[in-house]
Amino acid sequence: MFTKTFLKDTAERAVKTFAQSMVAVMTAGATGVLDVDWVNALSVSLLATLVSVLTSIGSGAVGDQSASAVKLNKEE
Repeated sequence: MFTKTFLKDTAERAVKTFAQSMVAVMTAGATGVLDVDWVNALSVSLLATLVSVLTSIGSGAVGDQSASAVKLNKEE
């Protein structure tokens, strides 16, 4: 399960999840950069990233050697 492909796929998903959740938390209810509760935004984003990584690990046993829960028909 912990192949190079799996780890790269998991890392990509985790980084995307972190960035998406940071943007979502930062823009929800804040009007400017100084109004953002940075500790809360970081906490929520790290939790979302952890969930993403755990989901990838749970999906690793299913499908192909990626972090996806389905078999991907990748053409090389």
